[in-house]
Amino acid sequence: MDQFMENFLEYEGFGPPIARRDVPPEKIDKFRGKLPDKLLQYWQEYGWCGYAKGLFWTVDPDEWEDVLDDWIGDTPFMERDAYYVIARSAFGKLILWGANSGQSLRINAPDGLAFPAFDLEEFKEDGADLTLQLFFSSTSRDTYDVIDSDDQPLFERALAKLGPLDHDTMYGFVPALALGGEPSLDRLQKLEAHIHLSILSQVTELRIMADVAQAAKG
Repeated sequence: MDQFMENFLEYEGFGPPIARRDVPPEKIDKFRGKLPDKLLQYWQEYGWCGYAKGLFWTVDPDEWEDVLDDWIGDTPFMERDAYYVIARSAFGKLILWGANSGQSLRINAPDGLAFPAFDLEEFKEDGADLTLQLFFSSTSRDTYDVIDSDDQPLFERALAKLGPLDHDTMYGFVPALALGGEPSLDRLQKLEAHIHLSILSQVTELRIMADVAQAAKG
């Protein structure tokens, strides 16, 4: 375990990993040169699995190509880089990795928000492996939880009420927030992730937020 993953698992409270799925060697070979070597190493050490009791999941990018296309297939992002879904949250936040830009885009599917963060100069300077390591070590549980209408986090209560998630399920609001649903525990259901996210992409208008990396440069 390197210091970055140790920080992610222990200090940030994402450990221990759960529901490990071993990554076939052919998958490692397929994504070598497309994704950071360090991510492939994490796959070999931990598999594709859940963290923080299932709040955060690493995934097989091949299995999430359909969701990726649903959300950004018709946007300029697909022309800007080759993207892969490398992780997702219990509530449908998608972490995307760009082959030439690193962790430069996140999709918050329940709210229909895209958060770009393009800093090609920094990515080139740090390199893919360090960028990936910094992503893991600096992330927090609050980033992936959802706050309800009373400003209270939902994940632990959803876990207690609806039971644990697996690789293919998520907590989703019914009706969807885009259709007037409220972010409350009573509106959450355990749903098939790919189906629900595909439906959300059809009923939710994707709004692209300001590029935080460019804004930081002034």
